[in-house]
Amino acid sequence: MPKTAVDLLERARRVMPGGVSSPVRAFQGVEGEMRLLARGAGAHVWDTDGREYVDLVGSWGPLILGHAHASVIEAVERAARDGLTFGATCQAEIELAERVLARYAAAGMEQVRFVSSGTEAVMSALRLARGATGRQRIVKFDGCYHGHSDGLLVAGGSGLATFGTPSSAGVPEEITALTHVLPLDDDTALEELFAERGGEIAAVVIEPLPANAGLLAQRPAFLARLREVTAEHGALLVFDEVISGLRVAPGGMCELTGIRPDLVTLGKIVGGGMPVGAYLGAADLMEQLAPAGSVYQAGTLSGNPVAMAAGIATLDALDAPGVFDGLEAAGARLEAGWRAELAARSVPGVVARAGSILWTCLQEGEAPRAVHRITDEAAGRYGHAHPRILDAGCWMAPSAWEVAFISTAHTDGDLDRAVAAFGAGLDALGA
Repeated sequence: MPKTAVDLLERARRVMPGGVSSPVRAFQGVEGEMRLLARGAGAHVWDTDGREYVDLVGSWGPLILGHAHASVIEAVERAARDGLTFGATCQAEIELAERVLARYAAAGMEQVRFVSSGTEAVMSALRLARGATGRQRIVKFDGCYHGHSDGLLVAGGSGLATFGTPSSAGVPEEITALTHVLPLDDDTALEELFAERGGEIAAVVIEPLPANAGLLAQRPAFLARLREVTAEHGALLVFDEVISGLRVAPGGMCELTGIRPDLVTLGKIVGGGMPVGAYLGAADLMEQLAPAGSVYQAGTLSGNPVAMAAGIATLDALDAPGVFDGLEAAGARLEAGWRAELAARSVPGVVARAGSILWTCLQEGEAPRAVHRITDEAAGRYGHAHPRILDAGCWMAPSAWEVAFISTAHTDGDLDRAVAAFGAGLDALGA
């Protein structure tokens, strides 16, 4: 590794745990040493040693327009000149709220509260659900990630209706005991839990397009039954659209499925690359938040004008004719290319895709819909291929469980380079 990167890594590891501010960045799920990025433009990034890559990570999803998009940068610069933060409601906050709600109006969303991260959005939405229902129990699904708040860092217990257990040190069992974990794609488990404890459950939270442990696309019938069961038992349904929202369609998975959850959480794209999250719901539910109601949630930097400006510029750019058609076409091109590379080498693998989100799972069979169906061998194959993919000029996530994202900045040439780099990674599997 060039000396510049070695020096920076040594410095990083002295001053930050593992040398990172978020664990997956540490490259511990793949072979090879961690690489550090220096800049990005369009569909490309450069590391600290000047190597250029086609970027399929996109800062883990928010950069749907690519890096340093001109209209977003202009909006941020203009807003910053007027002040970085006020700690007061600003016009840009109102305008972004209107744009977001217009996209989710068909799902019944009438009001929005901005926060600073997806984690904060889900944590706050579940507090609101508990306050609105007067119940304490939460249900989540194995393989769905909803941020690192204590009640959601939980692993499944020994039975379908058992309490969850902490999946991180520092998380009290007393908190995770209120969270139940169910397997995805399992109607029986869902029905059994609600038959036993339905009257105690405040909310069920799910990624309607799970994309944090692979891309585990769910059956529409399973999502529809989830809506029915929660309504039957008086529990709220929370769609965590931090990744899928504003990307798979203007109205996210709510638009694609036609399902109306009680609450929707957003992040990533809604901030246009700035740290923004949001949660949405009907007015009678959202007005149970302080100051209108008794459920407290606050944030000094929530709705700050610079982040709101970035979000507005991003959503306005996505309104241009043909944007989502272009993302769909780009996704189909990359999917076909990856499939061809797998077939040409007879490497076991499937490619899952939802619009501009893709994931390759290096094992036989159909694309998994539940995390327990992903094999350790598949993860090992990806970890071995990853450094070769980087060397061939494609920046892909340093984890077999993470997905790839396409932006409007990706050209056919960029995607073809990404296909060739993926092929180079597969070649390493025969070495």
